[in-house]
Amino acid sequence: MEPTIFSIMDEEKAGRQAIGAIGYRQDNGSSHDTLLHDFEFLILVVHHGLEERTVRIEHCLSGDVHYQLVHVDCIDIEDWVIAGDNRELVKSFLHGEIIWDIAGELAAFRSHINQFEDRIREKRKLKEFAKFLKMYSEAKKLTAAQELLDAYYSVLQALKHFARLELIEQGILPESRVWEQVRSLNSVVYKLFDELTDNSETLEQRIQLVLLACEFSLTSKMESCCSLLLRILGSRKEAWSIQELMKLSELAHMKDELPLVLRRLVYRGLAKESAKTQKESKGEHRELRYWV
Repeated sequence: MEPTIFSIMDEEKAGRQAIGAIGYRQDNGSSHDTLLHDFEFLILVVHHGLEERTVRIEHCLSGDVHYQLVHVDCIDIEDWVIAGDNRELVKSFLHGEIIWDIAGELAAFRSHINQFEDRIREKRKLKEFAKFLKMYSEAKKLTAAQELLDAYYSVLQALKHFARLELIEQGILPESRVWEQVRSLNSVVYKLFDELTDNSETLEQRIQLVLLACEFSLTSKMESCCSLLLRILGSRKEAWSIQELMKLSELAHMKDELPLVLRRLVYRGLAKESAKTQKESKGEHRELRYWV
């Protein structure tokens, strides 16, 4: 990192809530990351307790150097790791150079994320399983409708989530180049990727083969991947409504996929459902509730 980039960051520039800053440089000869565009540098200013919980971006010039200044909160970084979002910002955070740090707080926080500790890992595992299930279900529906190109795309996305699950099970934090990460593991999912993309059989046959393997993996991994949700379902005597579950902060990262996962757990007998009568002005209806 150039001295000019080191020197521009201080508490006045970053803000009093900042715990430090990370500089990330585009590698020479590689294609530009989407986040960097045509900037050579990205400076990630990490805050603790930002009042405005949105990413703030500034385009700046220091001497002849054009760079992007991005302000983020610690909580947002952890949320992105759990949900698998904003992968380029997470990559910059994990692999950039710490250029400014207050009392080692930023280094300690990055070490916490890099260790991929159990609480973060369990939430990320549930999220990737939910996405895996969603894309598998979509691919199966499209295949049945003979929309094979769309089915191919969906099953390829399902395999990417499957690949991230395999990395998580190995204690590895999935990053943006997931196929490079799983290639060295000699994993099942990489073999399925080869079957899907490089095989002499017809497109439909390749899709059907991978869907069959995905169905088996979803079934075998369901209980361990959904341990957080199953533990919540069993945490009280009263059964849970879907509305109650969707309001829980522990499940906020997979709220969109929660109904699908719940129904799959019931179908596989890992969770149970019961009906509770609700009175309304137009009569009565029975609300489904879930428990283990």
